[in-house]
Amino acid sequence: MKVVDINSELFEWIDLTIHNDREAQRVIYNKYSPKLLSICRQYINDVHAAEDVLVTAFMKIFTHISKFENKGNFEAWIRRITVNECISFIRANKKVRFTDEDSQISASETSDSHMIIQDIQLMIDLLPFGCKMVFNLYAIEGYKHQEIAALLGISEGTSKSQLAYARKLLQQLLHQNNMAYHG
Repeated sequence: MKVVDINSELFEWIDLTIHNDREAQRVIYNKYSPKLLSICRQYINDVHAAEDVLVTAFMKIFTHISKFENKGNFEAWIRRITVNECISFIRANKKVRFTDEDSQISASETSDSHMIIQDIQLMIDLLPFGCKMVFNLYAIEGYKHQEIAALLGISEGTSKSQLAYARKLLQQLLHQNNMAYHG
């Protein structure tokens, strides 16, 4: 039985991209841009800003692609670069604010429609930026609190409290949305 490496085609595209092959860059961009844009959108509310961050992330990916060793998972590698670019963008725009539990948000800012994925994203978008970043890094990206603390320059305790606060706010929004929908 012949063993075929299913990643060999990807590794060929990566090798061509290392040598600045525009077609290879286009193939990689077309394959991964939808996933990476959704990651950008999880962190950045403005779609146009998220697209700008995506372009910046791809510039970094293509510039540093020679540092990728074909031993690891390419998608995880580009995902990490994209998340870091999102965090850099948010920091540069000084939108990171960690909040206390006295802050309130309202579900009246969400639609009264039936609960769908867009509604959930809208609720996540309502979270204060600090809570939103910790929530996304922990719940969606799978980072540990120690990694989040190092990435954001906060303590592990702050990471844990922001996650707990984000969960609390999301539960409140879900409850308010359910009350509005079901009466």
